[in-house]
Amino acid sequence: MITPSNITLNKDKNLLTLTFEGVDYPLSAEFLRVYSPSAEVVGHGPGQETLQLGKENVKIDRIEPTGNYAIILFFNDGHDTGIYSWTHLHKLATNQSTLWSTYLKRLKEAGHSHSQL
Repeated sequence: MITPSNITLNKDKNLLTLTFEGVDYPLSAEFLRVYSPSAEVVGHGPGQETLQLGKENVKIDRIEPTGNYAIILFFNDGHDTGIYSWTHLHKLATNQSTLWSTYLKRLKEAGHSHSQL
């Protein structure tokens, strides 16, 4: 199991930087929120994913460790049910550009605008 050596939330609470194997991965709060591993977002099986809308300005209020394998992120939109395992966070960090492009494409297909579209 890969474990981050450092986790830092910026003062604006909209950027979480994870360090895996000496590499820093800055992840926006929006990115982490829309790729939450919670049932609200991913559903209870393949094809049940729910596109998260209007998360451009979401912030992370606090981070809580869960055992030695994960953290829970508490977002200012009330979302706090995703347990972000080190494995999930590493997958998000190392596949960020592809996942972000997919998210923006899904927003566009759903007829929603995003400041980065």
